[in-house]
Amino acid sequence: MRGRDFISVTDLSADELRAILAMAARIKRDGYPQALVGQTLALIFEKPSLRTRVSFDVAMQRLGGHTVYLPQSEVGLGQREPVSDVARALSRYVHGIVARTYAQQTLYDLADFADVPVINALSDQAHPCQALADVLTIQEKKGSLEGVRIGYVGDGNNVAVSLTQAATLAGAHISIASPAGYRLPEEVIIDVEGQAGSSGGSLQLMTTPAEAVRNVDVVYTDVWTSMGQEDTYERRSQAFRDYQVTPALMSEASPDAIFMHDLPAHRGEEVLDEVIEGPQSVVFDQAENRLHAQAAVLLMLLGDAAE
Repeated sequence: MRGRDFISVTDLSADELRAILAMAARIKRDGYPQALVGQTLALIFEKPSLRTRVSFDVAMQRLGGHTVYLPQSEVGLGQREPVSDVARALSRYVHGIVARTYAQQTLYDLADFADVPVINALSDQAHPCQALADVLTIQEKKGSLEGVRIGYVGDGNNVAVSLTQAATLAGAHISIASPAGYRLPEEVIIDVEGQAGSSGGSLQLMTTPAEAVRNVDVVYTDVWTSMGQEDTYERRSQAFRDYQVTPALMSEASPDAIFMHDLPAHRGEEVLDEVIEGPQSVVFDQAENRLHAQAAVLLMLLGDAAE
């Protein structure tokens, strides 16, 4: 994988996904190798961030390298300067580019013109680094990914897309309940269903949250209104009012089911405090695993994966 871009989970084969997860588990257990000494990672962020920025920054430092943080106010990506020029200039300075953008196309443009690996730290269509942390957490808690049953309740957004792609690639079964008009994009459904045939995983689209989480091993939800969608808050709140994860909904899952959320959470909206603060919640283990999963990606793309 050295030198490649990581824009979507679909960039990975099943073997590559397993290799990243194994690397993440190993460095979490044994410590971080000084494999990226002297390397620099550019962090281009059009959107604000807590977990994504800090986890990439800390991961790069633990691996011996360092980062340069570039907010939109300084870069003006696509406004003050064309994306193509930013990509080519940064390629002369840094060893990799992590970009958190509003549009997926911006990442494609960066990757087209950059001579160094480009990593998607979130876009409107995908959140692949979050998905790696998600499946790493499920693997830790359930011992395996193959055959694990995941119930996702809520918006078929970028988080749901990448989670579905990663879960089915790893041989897990995911069922998703979303209101009409908010389900996974049709092209994602088609791709995942095709992929699931060879991986042993599966995707089911449900109409109600109770159907999606019945007897599952993992219950997952995300915010109803993502960053940049604030003008649709009232409409979304109405559409998702029956998609809240409550103790009653959790009782539909297996007794040892875990609850997951990528954070930040809007408590009292998509999830109640009793759930996210309850004994089944693993949301902060999941948040920690952003660090280890992304460190594994950096090692695979920028370093020697055999370290």
